[in-house]
Amino acid sequence: MREQAIPLPPGPAPAAAPGGKRILPRIDYANLPGAAALYPPDSVAWAVFKNPVALFVGGIAAVLLELGEPRVRSGVWEHSIFPTDPLTRLQRTGYVTHVSVYAPATVAIKVITGVTRMHERVRGTTPGGEAYHANDPELLNWVQCTVGFGFMEAYSAYCRTLTPAEKDRSYREAKPSADLFLAHGAPLSVADQEAQFAAMRPKLEPHAILGQFLEIMLNTKGLPIPLRPFQGMMVRAAIALLPDWACTMFALNGGEWRLRGWERRTVRALGALFERIPIPGTPPVEASKRLGLPANYLYRRRKA
Repeated sequence: MREQAIPLPPGPAPAAAPGGKRILPRIDYANLPGAAALYPPDSVAWAVFKNPVALFVGGIAAVLLELGEPRVRSGVWEHSIFPTDPLTRLQRTGYVTHVSVYAPATVAIKVITGVTRMHERVRGTTPGGEAYHANDPELLNWVQCTVGFGFMEAYSAYCRTLTPAEKDRSYREAKPSADLFLAHGAPLSVADQEAQFAAMRPKLEPHAILGQFLEIMLNTKGLPIPLRPFQGMMVRAAIALLPDWACTMFALNGGEWRLRGWERRTVRALGALFERIPIPGTPPVEASKRLGLPANYLYRRRKA
């Protein structure tokens, strides 16, 4: 079970927490000129993870599905700092996500290996008496499945529409990274993802922690200042990505959680805007330069 939280939008890796406490080593994404990443620069992942709207919205959708699984929920809530220090947890997960996609493969392998080694120690028992282990293959595959679904569907819904072939390709391209995370049964197509959803659905359940998570995401300053006025509608945009059965199960299919039409259009406009704006110094831009590509390589207009 890979602990998952919502990656922060692309930016230089945070080097220190408030008060000067160092929390993460800084990665120079432009270093080692020519060094390939785990994903090629023309991959779906390179396009998806450059966009802060896809990151924030897709991450929330993924985590909601993960927290519906009792073993995942217990592992995250009992062994993660997310409930008490969500911003630092978001920074750490964003760091691992960007390293996995954009850093030289040798760096990514080292970081991911460290994550799986740390998760080997995460074990416990759910309140219902079910044992869990963070590196349980079933849970690792479920987390990888929700991650692939959340980010890709958020990007396609709110940033740039992906074709069915591109969606299938995004799952296939993720296999090297998924294998490093020990998720050897992760989906390789949309059909695989749908099958995993169907298989896991009977094991999911509503829980008060899902509501706590949403409240945290509404109130944590996890977005750049220009996007913070839209944080509430972006949370609702994430809920709108969930399958209808999940919204019903989690009691998220109406009221305060319903995404209104004008909000959907606003989120789409924001997603489209960040498809065209390279942010200097961020992993997508620096990684492009490392591979001899223009800084705006990922931000050129593409056909859907």
